[in-house]
Amino acid sequence: MTYKIKSRIWIEGKNGTFLAEGRIGLLKQIIEAGSISAAAKSMKMSYKKAWEIIDGMNKEAKEPLVIRVSGGKGGGGTQVTAEGVEAIALFEKLNKKCQNYLDKEMQKIDL
Repeated sequence: MTYKIKSRIWIEGKNGTFLAEGRIGLLKQIIEAGSISAAAKSMKMSYKKAWEIIDGMNKEAKEPLVIRVSGGKGGGGTQVTAEGVEAIALFEKLNKKCQNYLDKEMQKIDL
């Protein structure tokens, strides 16, 4: 039988969770949808909950990960900043490294 170790990573800050799988998913949905409300809806999450998560991440980060964009042809919306895009990439890299490590360790176990 082949087994696989599953794990979840989250990064804690001074005020609680800073980055985790669901938060990264929300950032990606904001990139795709262009707004918090559309991203929240696609994730079956209330706008209030999504805003609380974003506000928490922004307060924890050195620079905001998400900003509001006003006006323009489309009427504005929400944008993930360069720092937000970098946070996504770093989190995904860390997650992949962790899973690769766990996969190697699992190969050593004979059950």
